Amino acid sequence: MMVMVTAGTMALAVAMAVVRPDRREGIGLWALALVAHAVTYLLFMTHGWAPNWISMVLANTLLAVAFALLLAAVSQFHGRTPQRLSVLLPIALTAVLLVIFQGHDQMRRLVISFLLAVQIGLILWALWRPEPPRQRRGALLISAALGIEGVLLLGRGIWYAVHDGPPRIITSNGLGQSLTFLTSFIVVQLATLGFILMTKDRAEAVNHELANYDMLTGIANRRLLQQTLRRDAERAMREHAPYAVMMADIDHFKAVNDTHGHLAGDAVLRHIAHLLQARVRGQDMVGRWGGEEFLVLLPATTLEGARHLAEAVRAGVCDAPGHYDGIPLPVTISIGICADILQPGDRPRLLVDAADKALYAAKQGGRNRVEHAPLTRPHELRGARPAPVRS
Repeated sequence: MMVMVTAGTMALAVAMAVVRPDRREGIGLWALALVAHAVTYLLFMTHGWAPNWISMVLANTLLAVAFALLLAAVSQFHGRTPQRLSVLLPIALTAVLLVIFQGHDQMRRLVISFLLAVQIGLILWALWRPEPPRQRRGALLISAALGIEGVLLLGRGIWYAVHDGPPRIITSNGLGQSLTFLTSFIVVQLATLGFILMTKDRAEAVNHELANYDMLTGIANRRLLQQTLRRDAERAMREHAPYAVMMADIDHFKAVNDTHGHLAGDAVLRHIAHLLQARVRGQDMVGRWGGEEFLVLLPATTLEGARHLAEAVRAGVCDAPGHYDGIPLPVTISIGICADILQPGDRPRLLVDAADKALYAAKQGGRNRVEHAPLTRPHELRGARPAPVRS
């Protein structure tokens, strides 16, 4: 059973060492903990022919090191630095107390049981506090595995606190020891799988974020806007509901970059994105269409409602300039809107095309204004001349 635990743990450690995530997820520390755990059981197997300070003191101290590394791995996963006291103190106490009680089996087992249970408690606390992880599946698996191990260790410690020797089931046929090693093996496997699952879920969440949101402003990118527009438009067509699109563009944005630098321009983009998000409802979506253009999707919104929102946004941008490095950066925006009751067969992209035409009209009309354009359906496009391109 010891050989199985050692081989299985080392195999997991090698597998995790192969994983090289772009960010520090605690994978390396968890792999080191597995190595320490495997070496611990190698040292346990020397009991009977190696000195006690190797098979007992050093082995159990190394086991405390393994749990300390698990604590450090969980903390690193959360982007925190673990307190040195919570990492080093259990290791030091384990080593010192085992040396003191080296010839006293009952006290040695009691010390090991309670100190390891405390370390498990610290790991679970770091996993769920001060904020629970978003990756709940893996965290629950780790908590179940380590929680079972912690309960067993506490029960073992309580037994040795009130009895002179080990339970009879352990001394009579070795079944208790086998169950102990088997439990340890299962706990290591489940906890490691839980940690891998946490890192996997986080990686998928990060990939989803990168695929659907603009990294500079944190709002939806063009891809997500197009997907959402198609979905919302289909629903509006079925329900014959109104739908509005608002396209906003920062006036003379190039002058901001040329005068104050691109970092100042980035600050302006983030500021406008924040102002837009602060004005919309929960079912609306604000996104960056490209460059200094923003698109706002407004389900169940009439032309009057869209115009009222656009005017409020335009005035809000004028009244609340952004700042960069303590310098105010006043800007204005031009807004084009299109709103209509969608009908079966309407093309969602035509809403955007109409809002873009209205935006061009707002630019041509002197900027810092709101214009609207009607939705032109396919049968109305025949013979129509293309709109001029806005530079």
